[in-house]
Amino acid sequence: MEEIVRQVLAAVRGMWMFRWPGLIVAWVVGVAGALVVMNIPDQYEASARIYVDTQSILKPLMSGLTVQPNVEQQIAMLSRTLLSRPNMEKLVRMADLDLKANSRQDQEGLILRLTKDIQINNTGRDNLYTLNYRDSDRDRAKRVIQSLVSIFVESSLGASRKDTDSAKNFLDDQIKQYEAKLEAAETRMKDFRIRNLSLEGANGKDATARVADVAAQLQQAQLELQEAQQSRDAVKQQLEQASKPGGGFGGAASAPDPASIPVATPEIDARIDAQKRTLDSLEQRFTDQHPDVIATRRLIKQLEAQKAKEVAALRKAALAAPAQGGDASNPFTQELGSLLASSEAQVAALKARVAAFQGRLAQARADLKTAPEIEAEAAQLNRDYDITKKNYQDLVARKQAAVMSGDLEGASGVADFRLIDPPRVTPQPVAPNRLLLLPLSLLAGLAAGLGLSFVLSQLRPVFREGSELRAVTGLPLLGVVSLVVSDIDRRRERLGRLRFFGASGGLVGLYVLGMAAVAILARRGA
Repeated sequence: MEEIVRQVLAAVRGMWMFRWPGLIVAWVVGVAGALVVMNIPDQYEASARIYVDTQSILKPLMSGLTVQPNVEQQIAMLSRTLLSRPNMEKLVRMADLDLKANSRQDQEGLILRLTKDIQINNTGRDNLYTLNYRDSDRDRAKRVIQSLVSIFVESSLGASRKDTDSAKNFLDDQIKQYEAKLEAAETRMKDFRIRNLSLEGANGKDATARVADVAAQLQQAQLELQEAQQSRDAVKQQLEQASKPGGGFGGAASAPDPASIPVATPEIDARIDAQKRTLDSLEQRFTDQHPDVIATRRLIKQLEAQKAKEVAALRKAALAAPAQGGDASNPFTQELGSLLASSEAQVAALKARVAAFQGRLAQARADLKTAPEIEAEAAQLNRDYDITKKNYQDLVARKQAAVMSGDLEGASGVADFRLIDPPRVTPQPVAPNRLLLLPLSLLAGLAAGLGLSFVLSQLRPVFREGSELRAVTGLPLLGVVSLVVSDIDRRRERLGRLRFFGASGGLVGLYVLGMAAVAILARRGA
């Protein structure tokens, strides 16, 4: 520790020998620093605060009907890209900063300086943005902030409208393409149905189901034909018996049983058969308590009762007629003849029906060979048509959502930009802080002077004690010659120290006076 103190004291004594060069450098650096600090132009700060309100009562009401973008994310991205080069070029024109920028290089420098000096601060979740800019000209600083606020608001609205228009144009193009595809698919389906019109069954049944239906209809027609033929044969037998001599119903002894007299009611029978088929179809779909089933059963009962009345009346008329053997004028014989003619007509009609069903069944069985290929083609056409139609409907729905979103943005806006603090400039300069820079420049001057003295002391060292010389040279020291200082030398040395301390104090005092003047001027300006 003593060695360190000894070295420090030796260095200080060496620096004292070169105190005047150090003091001169301190004065030069200090005065130059003070002049630089005092000549720094004043900086005025312009600022503005903007609140971005992203909440709207219409957005939750229109949820699910419109496309709602992430507004917070858009605003955050907008604030980060606000200092892009296109915006800075627009800002230069709006704030009239390009009037003094004559060359391209000047404009580049101006844009770079604006990008560096403009500050955008966000408070986070509150969506409160603060815009700051400093300039030596108060009016220019205010124009820059005003222009920046305008660009901030207009960029959001313009980007939103551009996105909506782009989406609408894209959806319009896609809808036109799918309209053409849908029309082509409908044309293919129409042509296919026209080519295979005879193969289309009712209710969309396939070829196998159509064969089964035609076979069932043929079997039913054959059964009805057999019943009609048996009924016709029975009428023939009755007519032959009535035509024989003595075979009439004139005598009491030969009077037949009324129930054995054949009577035909073709109209009522046809209606009853139609109602029974209807009832069978209803019972397959509904329960017995269904109103249609109950009404159909009631109608069948009424028709059967009506048929029973007409049959009884006809049989009564046949029994009351005078028996005249095989006379053609006998009402009973006439009734049998009429009944036979009706039965023959019914048999002929049923034969024609059976023949038609047989032809249909043969055609259906023949079509059954090519049915799988046709059904596969139909399935492919339907699948393509359904996919195209679904995509078309989805695109139309999305376009409507895009239109409604654009209308919603036009009604409520993407966000509500509220200017909390309009652009304003501080009345007093915010920079430079001369009260801080002046002491720093003084310290810089003193440090420069001390540094120069130390460097000179190291370049031209002086040994003040014999021990220092012996330690440096490593040679034995035989003796030391002391310097005898006279009174004149002592006075001269004392006067030199006073001049040195006075010059040093003058430098510090000059700075103190300068700082006091700056403080007074700043207080008066405030």
